[in-house]
Amino acid sequence: MAVASKKIPVPDKVKVRTALLSVSDKTGIVELARSLAEHGVTLLSTGGTYKALAAEGLAVTDVSEITGFPEIMDGRVKTLHPLVHGGLLAIRDDAEHQAAMAAHGITAIDLVVINLYPFESVRAAGGDYPTTVENIDIGGPAMIRASAKNHAYVTVLTDPADYPAVIESLRADDGQTAYAFRQTLAAKAFARTAAYDAAISNWFAEALDIEMPRHRVIGGVLKEKMRYGENPHQSAGFYLTGENRPGVATANLLQGKQLSYNNINDTDAAFELVCEFPAEKGPACAIIKHANPCGVATGTSLADAYRRALACDSVSAFGGIIALNQVLDAEAAEEIVKLFTEVIVAPSVTDEAKAIVARKPNLRLLVTGGLADPRDRGLSARTVSGGLLVQTRDNGMVDDLDLRVVTKRAPSSQELEDMKFAFKVAKHVKSNAVVYAKDGQTAGIGAGQMSRVDSARIAAIKAEEAARAAGWPQPLTKGSAVASEAFLPFADGLLSAIAAGATAVIQPGGSMRDEEVIAAADANDVAMVFTGMRHFRH
Repeated sequence: MAVASKKIPVPDKVKVRTALLSVSDKTGIVELARSLAEHGVTLLSTGGTYKALAAEGLAVTDVSEITGFPEIMDGRVKTLHPLVHGGLLAIRDDAEHQAAMAAHGITAIDLVVINLYPFESVRAAGGDYPTTVENIDIGGPAMIRASAKNHAYVTVLTDPADYPAVIESLRADDGQTAYAFRQTLAAKAFARTAAYDAAISNWFAEALDIEMPRHRVIGGVLKEKMRYGENPHQSAGFYLTGENRPGVATANLLQGKQLSYNNINDTDAAFELVCEFPAEKGPACAIIKHANPCGVATGTSLADAYRRALACDSVSAFGGIIALNQVLDAEAAEEIVKLFTEVIVAPSVTDEAKAIVARKPNLRLLVTGGLADPRDRGLSARTVSGGLLVQTRDNGMVDDLDLRVVTKRAPSSQELEDMKFAFKVAKHVKSNAVVYAKDGQTAGIGAGQMSRVDSARIAAIKAEEAARAAGWPQPLTKGSAVASEAFLPFADGLLSAIAAGATAVIQPGGSMRDEEVIAAADANDVAMVFTGMRHFRH
């Protein structure tokens, strides 16, 4: 390997003689500085880091003594100086660079330790505009990028998790670092500044209400490397974007083995669905399999809600994800552990319930600390070949809509409640989606079919199977409300739902054949309302 266009060979081992330490997060910095000092490394520092090291009795020089220029403007200007950046960017084996260093009194800086102003945490905590702007680091990213570019000679550290590896490298190699190691750290450094800038640019877009900025970057921090992705031959990682929203990304895993890629995807789907039902309005449970609900219900207790959700499709629920909208209690835990379940996710858990779940050591138990607000705007993204599709989160709520009765018969109060319940669930079912519901309980769910008629039929078949399994005289679709997440393009889907026993229908409306569908509803004395909002989910 060679550096620059002059084809100067890259050294493998570089002795660390001078180090610059300037960190916001001071975790482990004193231990690292002590190790550097033990190897005779000259320590340079700034501001709070200088004070922290000096307080520990370490010999440290303030950067202002090197530059001859004081830290000014509340710390905004301290390291943006040629004597600093020259020491970072100089190619040590280039005669011209050596001459420039000698002429201008520039000392080479061989190791840089920087972590940035806590912009992400200030943003997540809801800091006001001036405070958030003030936590945008300028000098830090400049030094990180300079050091990373010149990794042929400079070791750059941006993460306290890497300090032990550097300490070991210096100990094992007489105060030197190897080129391959410096390369790896440089790659991490550029990724860090990229994610930092992404957070800043996305915050500005939010603050200024710029829905689709010219450049959109989504950054994240690796939470964990997964055993594999959706399938064993795929690799995968779980990244945190810093969004301050309760959910699977921020939840605490209280027990159970590592979550898989599919576990995380399904748990997110389950929790987002159950968040449609506020805790103060009563217990609710959602059971998810392959990102689709196989049963959702409210109840007099969490245990009751779970039993009612399970009754919708107890076969598919095997090995599923259970999401609850209230604190998991002992009664609900006893019910849930009767069936093989992959994950339970809830806002919190009682000690008694925790002990019950512990009897199943492989069952993952996640607590989120609260429910997510389904009205939050936020962003969702997915990749396509050569591109990235970005949209705002589907935060439409049926409770906020002005529902329009389009049939001769208006729905009863109970039918209206069942309509809203079914439509909330349909929002979280893969399209084409048809959901039957009765008395706060899903009766049948048809998901992901190319034909809406097939979704209606499959949901009815599921309801019949559930009735046989439970020993009910008839399926719950009899006297139910049915929801379609998008408009009914023909009357056939409606007629299938009516044949299954539905007496009320909720759908967005907007089809060229709305009048035909409305006429079919009227002919069968079925109440129908239009929401004016669809919920496609692909």
